[in-house]
Amino acid sequence: IPEILSKYNRRLKLIPDKTPYFEYIPMKPAKDADELMENMRKVRKTMMKVLGYLIIFLFMMMTAVGSYQIITRYFFNRPSTVSEELLTYSFTWMSLLASAYVFGKRDHMRMGFMADKLTGNFRKYLEIIIDLLSFSFAAVVMVYGGCSITKLTMIQTTASLRVPMGYIYVMVPVSGILIMIFAAMNAVEMFHHEFKEAGEVRV
Repeated sequence: IPEILSKYNRRLKLIPDKTPYFEYIPMKPAKDADELMENMRKVRKTMMKVLGYLIIFLFMMMTAVGSYQIITRYFFNRPSTVSEELLTYSFTWMSLLASAYVFGKRDHMRMGFMADKLTGNFRKYLEIIIDLLSFSFAAVVMVYGGCSITKLTMIQTTASLRVPMGYIYVMVPVSGILIMIFAAMNAVEMFHHEFKEAGEVRV
C-alpha cells in the first residue's frame, strides 16, 4: 500500500473514531537548478576528456609519422609523400579539435583589458553576449560553411592518400558543433555566475 500511495503522491492519515482520508503532499521538482548545472558540468567533463584523448592520439600519430618521414628522407633518400599528406591533414584535425577544446575550458584568446574590470550584471550580460556571438560564428561559418565545402569537395581526392577531400574538411563542421555546445554551456555558466570581483572568468 505505501508504494501505491507514494506513486500517486498521497498519504493515508488515520484519526481515531473517524473515517480515514488522504492528504495531498505537494511534489518537489525532480531536478532543481543546482542538479541541472551539476549534470551539465559532468557532460562537459566527459566531452573534454574524450577530446583530450583524441588530441593526444593525433599528436602521437604526427610524431610517429614525422619520425618515419625523416628516416626515409635522410637515411634512405626515399621521401614518403603519403606521410607528408598524413602529417598535414592530421595537424589540421588536431588544430580544429584543440580549438573546440579551448572553448570548452573558456580559455580562448581574448582581449579582456576592459571587460575584466567590470562587475555585476553588466559584466554578466557582456559575457553571455560574447558566448552567444561565438555560438553564432560557429553555427554560420564552421557548421553551415563547413558542410557546404565538405559537399563540394567530396568529388576531389587527395594526391597521395587518394581519399575524398570531403573527409578532410568534415572536421570543420564537427568542431563547429562542439564549439556551439561549449558556447551554450558557457553562456549558462555565466548566467549563474555572480561577478562580485573583477578579473578573468573560466569554467
